[in-house]
Amino acid sequence: MPRVSRFGRLADGREVQAITLGDRDALQARVLTYGAILHSLSIPVAGQRREMILALGDIRQYENDTAYVGPVVGRFANRIAQGRFSVDGSAHQLSRNENGNHLHGGAKGVGRQMWHVLGAPSESRLTLALQSPAGDEGYPGNLDIQMQLELRDDALKISFDARCDAPTPVNLTCHPYFNLGGEATQHWLRIPASHYLPVGPGLIPTGEIAAVQGTPFDFRTGRRVQPPPVDTHQQLALGGGFDHCWVLDPDADCQCELRSPAGDVTLTISGSGPGLQFYSGQYLSRAQPGIGSGIALEPQGFPDAPNHAGFPDAMLRPGAQYRAHIEYRFSPA
Repeated sequence: MPRVSRFGRLADGREVQAITLGDRDALQARVLTYGAILHSLSIPVAGQRREMILALGDIRQYENDTAYVGPVVGRFANRIAQGRFSVDGSAHQLSRNENGNHLHGGAKGVGRQMWHVLGAPSESRLTLALQSPAGDEGYPGNLDIQMQLELRDDALKISFDARCDAPTPVNLTCHPYFNLGGEATQHWLRIPASHYLPVGPGLIPTGEIAAVQGTPFDFRTGRRVQPPPVDTHQQLALGGGFDHCWVLDPDADCQCELRSPAGDVTLTISGSGPGLQFYSGQYLSRAQPGIGSGIALEPQGFPDAPNHAGFPDAMLRPGAQYRAHIEYRFSPA
């Protein structure tokens, strides 16, 4: 059976549980019922258990967190310009929680709500569920979400399933900050993507799908995370570093590979795509001083997709089923 413990109480008095999956000699994951937050992901490396992600110390810090340390983000991960979109001729206004835009589902997105456990969890499997009611942060329709976590000796697979009763945009992903050991910007990263989405003010995609060839956004053969000086490229200046969505190649073997500076552990992320948001963590210390350095790698749909006819459709409709998955696989040297 998984290990279940109390993690604290929210400001309104509701109790938050921490559920730990996995064998003591292999990969372990700890998930909170608040926000479905991935609070710990650790694996033995050279005989010592090492934490692979950043975490906050208590539930009050998570309630006040603005850096999205570990939660599921949605209904729509990433940004929607001015929080506006239209579907079937009907205009909708979402909450605007970042510089006039809608980010990661709004001020009280799914990563700031209480999830509940479905069924009887096992040592290697856990299912969490959440109902997002119609009007939640301005979204139309009721949305029922299930999140299943499956743990093996070296990999954690997270699967999302969602259904609605009115057309609504859906784009769910997880938002852990990875640090496999050492300074995050000194990690080695490979992204099998020949294109990325340039952004304008507010980090909203312009609609262009641009080639990475000859730019700082070319990670196809792998290199250090550290971006060049931001004044060397307009896109880096807009984001203060990397905070963009890469468009994965059709024959991509994974979403990305991340290797520790010492080369003693490699993380391979696979997912349902078609994009990968890579944030190099340049503003993390402002929101969470003392947490350390980390980078976010988020398999997801394209940001602001409801407002771009040329982007893959992000609208879920009644009778259809939303499905997405992410796998984190660790390979110690």
